[in-house]
Amino acid sequence: MPAPKAEFDDVRSFDLYEPADVLDPELLYTIPELARLLQGLPADAELSDFNESVFIDWAIPWMIYNQDELVFAEPDDDEVVGLYGLADE
Repeated sequence: MPAPKAEFDDVRSFDLYEPADVLDPELLYTIPELARLLQGLPADAELSDFNESVFIDWAIPWMIYNQDELVFAEPDDDEVVGLYGLADE
């Protein structure tokens, strides 16, 4: 159900980070780690399954939008789907 904005004390603008503003150019990250970084959290922050799921839902479209600035690597660990990082300039 929609809620009136007046009911909230903290209504902020919608800001998207540039990949270079969030990612270390020397590292590769999993999607859950990227999702945390996009929320201003450490890559290894503990999250509930629900919060992690919501953050990932936001991260994937961001990755697609910024695909020209990102690279992908196949991990050695079968438990990790992929690793992502900044493309070389």
